[in-house]
Amino acid sequence: MRRGDDALKISCVILTMGNRIAELDRAVESALTQTDGDVEVVVVGNGADVPPLASVSRIGSASVRIVRIPDNVGIPEGRNHGVRECSGDVVMFLDDDGWYADDKVAAHVRERFADEPDLAVLSFRVMDPEGGVGQRRHVPRLRAGDPQRSSPVTTFLGGASAIRRSAYLQVGGLPGHFFYAHEETDLAWRLLGEGYRIEYDADCVMYHPQVPPTRHANFYRLNARNRVWLARRNLPWPLAVLYLLDWIMLTLVRERSSLAIRSWFQGFVEGIREPAGERRPMAWRTAWRMLRLGRPPIV
Repeated sequence: MRRGDDALKISCVILTMGNRIAELDRAVESALTQTDGDVEVVVVGNGADVPPLASVSRIGSASVRIVRIPDNVGIPEGRNHGVRECSGDVVMFLDDDGWYADDKVAAHVRERFADEPDLAVLSFRVMDPEGGVGQRRHVPRLRAGDPQRSSPVTTFLGGASAIRRSAYLQVGGLPGHFFYAHEETDLAWRLLGEGYRIEYDADCVMYHPQVPPTRHANFYRLNARNRVWLARRNLPWPLAVLYLLDWIMLTLVRERSSLAIRSWFQGFVEGIREPAGERRPMAWRTAWRMLRLGRPPIV
């Protein structure tokens, strides 16, 4: 099926370090072979060359654009580059080691965004290709027991999502200086403040290997630093204090490694000392809306 001339255009931004050639090729192919057709694919080499892709040669390169960033600028700024380069009304983000579970994802995304003008983000369901139970963190809500249940949410998964490009640009995109961790929540809170909706859509499915976030060397430090920045940038001060106290207690209860706790508090101190970027605290009505959605901005 081909889209009509007046239908929303879909782009897909895939960020890569150039070191997963077969996986990247699979990701690109899953975007190019969507039955809805006309998906523009932008592959961003984040501080790396993009290797030749067999799927592009096999299917055709007319809908594929390659962008190379000289240095590794991190995940959020890499995706910002991709959004600036693409021309779609809706942008799907895909990890280079993920792929769409079927060829109808783009059609579903296009229909939802066309019918719901206040919808800013769809967060996809992530499935383990090996048939595992999946990871709780892939369901962006507190009650994550049933990943097959769709619901409104207050954050989303960056590498498994679709975003209305005009809304993304309206609030300034992802905070590039975060580099990694919590950049989606920063964007989500700003979108909610503008009256947009964010939904977890269990009918949009992508596959991704089941890997722990702690595989990243700086996970604990960046996780803590960016939590502090998130609060400083977006929350009224009383909520910011509650949010950070809450996460200090949760970290001390959850973590058993003294090395992990030490790294986390190192990042926490960095978050306090270093510039967080523009402060635009959400209105109290936005915080109340998040409470009614089941995730107040203190958790």
